[in-house]
Amino acid sequence: MVESVAALDCGSNSTRLLVVGDDGRVRRREMRITRLGEGVDDTGALTATAMARTYDVLDDYRMIMDHEGVARGLLVATSAVRDASNGRDFLDEAARRTGVAARLLSGREEAAFSYAGAMADLEPDERPTTIVDVGGGSTELAARIGGELVSVSLQLGCVRVTERALGAQPADAEAVAATRLMIGHEVDRAFAEAPSLSRLVGRTRLVGLAGTVATLAQLDAGLTHYDRSVVHHRRLTLASVLYWRDRLASETPTTRLTHPGMVHGREDVLPAGLFVLAAVMARLAVSDLLSSESDILDGVAASLRGA
Repeated sequence: MVESVAALDCGSNSTRLLVVGDDGRVRRREMRITRLGEGVDDTGALTATAMARTYDVLDDYRMIMDHEGVARGLLVATSAVRDASNGRDFLDEAARRTGVAARLLSGREEAAFSYAGAMADLEPDERPTTIVDVGGGSTELAARIGGELVSVSLQLGCVRVTERALGAQPADAEAVAATRLMIGHEVDRAFAEAPSLSRLVGRTRLVGLAGTVATLAQLDAGLTHYDRSVVHHRRLTLASVLYWRDRLASETPTTRLTHPGMVHGREDVLPAGLFVLAAVMARLAVSDLLSSESDILDGVAASLRGA
């Protein structure tokens, strides 16, 4: 018997929930900005305040799961918890509050779940597909090359790059230079670690996942209210990435919030995410990408259902 399942993702910037019914249809998708990774890059630990914010959301999600009759679930944690000395304590409490198993994913596992989720509803393409998942603390790249899933995790995310290099206020030339240097070094390292990714340069379909890309899609469409049918599989050009990257980086977070499509809670970190996205697109020599709202949560839910 196939049961309703829940997938929960505790990321560096947001905490999300996906409930899939016993008929395979999505019952609920929820996202809250919790900034679990705040300060982890500097201190190496999750703060009590960030954990409390996340626990409050997990308590709400448990009530949603009860209402939806969820029988099984899995909570996954990624970059912020991987980097934190008290990550195990967080996972134990998260499991207690949600009543489901809590699992810390490696970067490669994160990429594999994200790839599976994104590929599930994509139209066929003669080119190999590469997914780029720009998170709060890390960015994952994954592609199937020669029948094997090749993935790599970059220590680049919108929160990490903001805290370490770009800053949340209008970026000056020095901050932009530091950001480009940080991202360039890490992209070089990733392609050296997974040299087969170079075979994709100029010949891949790029699919972008997670909040940075989703928010860009909303800005690109000028949405005042979220509409999955507009955002999901929207084509985004490199020109649009560069336009919004440079415009937002020159503005204050308060001004950024005036743009239709900007998500509250991302206004301080989105420019850094767009710097990462632009660098990946440049390295792969692609002029556009597809935004996908199907991602790691869908991959986790499919694994729970045996799909």
